[in-house]
Amino acid sequence: MSLHQSSGRWRLGLALSLLTVLLWGILPIALTVTLQALDVYTVIWFRFLVSFFLITMYLGISSKLPKLEQLCSASWKLLAIATLFLGINYFLFMQGLALTSPANAQVLIQLSTLLLGLGGLVIFKERYHLYQWIGISVLTCGYLLFFHEQLTNLITVHSTYILGSVWIVLAAAAWAISALAQKQLLQSLSSPSIMLIIYGGCALLFTPFTRVKSLFILDTFHLGMLLFCALNTLIAYGAFGESLEHWEVSRVSAVLALAPIVTLILIVIVSVIAPYWIPPEHLTFIAILGAGLVVIGSVAIALAKAD
Repeated sequence: MSLHQSSGRWRLGLALSLLTVLLWGILPIALTVTLQALDVYTVIWFRFLVSFFLITMYLGISSKLPKLEQLCSASWKLLAIATLFLGINYFLFMQGLALTSPANAQVLIQLSTLLLGLGGLVIFKERYHLYQWIGISVLTCGYLLFFHEQLTNLITVHSTYILGSVWIVLAAAAWAISALAQKQLLQSLSSPSIMLIIYGGCALLFTPFTRVKSLFILDTFHLGMLLFCALNTLIAYGAFGESLEHWEVSRVSAVLALAPIVTLILIVIVSVIAPYWIPPEHLTFIAILGAGLVVIGSVAIALAKAD
């Protein structure tokens, strides 16, 4: 079986990856607020359903809906894997987020980017330059410093917090499997077409568990947050899927490692402006130093010349 090759338009791939980082950095905060008013299943279902309808409208207006011959040429086994494991990722991440905190969730979900990068090296035969391996070392040291307090909490806190952390680790593994399947599917389908099928499939998966009536009693604030989460799903995953078309998996995954930095910075800002939304996170000097190392390591991995 031949493997998908990137287009080589790395600047576009980098820009799309950075857009994904920004949106995924904001998402845990918005989801935490939304879960104050809705259950996990309804939030997930709504996000997928809105994304499905919007991307259908876009592809229909632009006359880019996938044709029958394109669908027949695609691997339905890979489509099923990508759909099922993305659904699992959403469910486990939301369950874990409800039991932990946005900061801790973003720490642990970064296992997904490491697994994605490993998959790019092993499955798609990508290679790292010496400077990129150094970048991985710097990035890892940065995370150990930046999230020292959160990692310590995993040992000292109560069992509910630990259970939530386990769900998020499993969610990270599920996401990496789905992303690698999507990368290979780009051989036969465009990124929007792949996401159309995945969104529709995931919406169907969660329909039996959804409490639709709860949507009609939401206040304006929580409804706005829910709509933001749905649009975030559409735009962030669209940007991510398109970045895989133009850039190597291993480099995209390195840029995505910046998402928790965005989350922690926003938590500090939001906790000052609206402390009743989420509890504050206190950044120490060591944490700030770690954040700098994460940025340096990610840049080294993403932008170093390939062998």
